[in-house]
Amino acid sequence: MNAKDVKKIIEKENIKFLQLWFVDLESNLKTVNVFKDQIGDVLDEGASFDGSSIRGFTRIEESDMFLKPDFSTFKILPFKNDNNKDNIKVARIFCDVVMPDGSCYSDAPRGILKKNLDYAKSLGYSFFVGPELEFFYFKKPFEVDFIDYNGYFDLVPPDTGENLLMETVLHLEKLGIKVEYVHHEVSPSQYELDFKYTDALTMADNLITAKYLVKKIAIDNGYYATFMPKPVEHINGSGMHVHQSLFKEGKNAFYSDNDEAKLSDIAKYYVSGLLNHAKEITLITNQWVNSYKRLVPGYEAPVYISWGRSNRSPLIRVPKTRMGKPSGTRIEYRAPDPASNPYLLFSVLLKSGLTGIEKRYQLSKPQEENIYKFDYIKRKEEGIESLPGSLIEAILEAEKGDILKQALGESAFGKIIESKKAHWDEFRVKVTDYELKKYLAIL
Repeated sequence: MNAKDVKKIIEKENIKFLQLWFVDLESNLKTVNVFKDQIGDVLDEGASFDGSSIRGFTRIEESDMFLKPDFSTFKILPFKNDNNKDNIKVARIFCDVVMPDGSCYSDAPRGILKKNLDYAKSLGYSFFVGPELEFFYFKKPFEVDFIDYNGYFDLVPPDTGENLLMETVLHLEKLGIKVEYVHHEVSPSQYELDFKYTDALTMADNLITAKYLVKKIAIDNGYYATFMPKPVEHINGSGMHVHQSLFKEGKNAFYSDNDEAKLSDIAKYYVSGLLNHAKEITLITNQWVNSYKRLVPGYEAPVYISWGRSNRSPLIRVPKTRMGKPSGTRIEYRAPDPASNPYLLFSVLLKSGLTGIEKRYQLSKPQEENIYKFDYIKRKEEGIESLPGSLIEAILEAEKGDILKQALGESAFGKIIESKKAHWDEFRVKVTDYELKKYLAIL
């Protein structure tokens, strides 16, 4: 679509407000609401805003920035405004962040992903992804109060979570976002949305939209949804496994009929790139202090840097595809959690994989045993290393490597390092209840 098409829809549907959506480096959704009388000007010229007020954007002396709408992302939000009797219609559109001279702002997450996709395109590749989004429903915010005690794939009527999930999927469908499967996950009150494969930029926009809808629909029904990776101890946390593949000239570049696992050399180089750079990209795949409470052995989260064909204990899995479906050949990267920034996440996954292709990294042997049962000696013999165990370890690994700098750019990389060090400093000076209960009386 173009500006003229959007204006026609706005007039026909009597849209009163247009929300301009974008995210900051930490994936916080930001919006500017534009009233009907100003929508035409904004679609033609963009909207100015103070970039210095957005964390991780510009300095106060260079704060003028503009939001440039991406017309292809225009959608009428499918729910009514319950706070008014007129049922005011609201639409949203994703925006790219640009400078006053019209150049793209280098540190905007959406622009960073577009830059990496353009690089892949220059090599002849299109990047497709299909994430599995996990999250928890609770009865109230700031309290761990389960709405059910069901388990994996359970449906025990009446299931409040299933009702919330179905309502969410119907709203996503109205926005053109395809969901293939929905189900209860392993932990109480934990659910999963599996999205239909699409290009990485569309999927990043879709994930931002889906997370917003999951939370809004939960709140509208008197509940609370959270994408916190590990909100409850001693049960599985929430992950976001990312299925990914490269297409070239309309064909899946990961498929080969001459390989036992049906993987091409391109796919093997790509997997090797992810394995070789896994430690340094973990700062993006798992960006919060809490993320590392999930990445521990025993809770189905990947810890060990290895790959397997059907084995779910390594970091990377190669799912089996249906016979005669080469387009379905893909690899599954299992470390990311749902609190990551999808634009940056897809950027670093793609950059790592492409680096493996360009440098022809040789792939290690697959691990088809349960690695969680390996002891330290066995893992050392097999050459299996571990992902960073804390945010500070992830920061140090990121600083040692070059992949994040290449994928994100020097400026965005520096801002992320600075921000995450601040998070770590804030966390490490806290005295927790665990420490008080464990040490106060005995030390």
